[in-house]
Amino acid sequence: MTDKTLTRMDLADAVHSQVGLSRNDSADLVESVLSHVSDSLVSGETVKISSFGTFSVRDKAARVGRNPKTGEEVPIHPRRVLTFRPSHLMKDRVAAGNKS
Repeated sequence: MTDKTLTRMDLADAVHSQVGLSRNDSADLVESVLSHVSDSLVSGETVKISSFGTFSVRDKAARVGRNPKTGEEVPIHPRRVLTFRPSHLMKDRVAAGNKS
């Protein structure tokens, strides 16, 4: 496994080289798309990107957890969590990359 992380700048560079927009316009486009996706998730909408996957927000109920070290019961407060479910095409592509 590599330690490489894909950053916003990497995405902007890819848009610049693939689409031909200026570097500033590419960065603005990437920032706009990411902002729109995050705003939609904050408002509770599901974001589906075809051939990639689906981002959604789940509400988790309050429950009682346990500290594994001490055995002490600890209340876990209700919260909203972000989930991602990859598409079958993405799963297949990742699995094919594991074979090399």
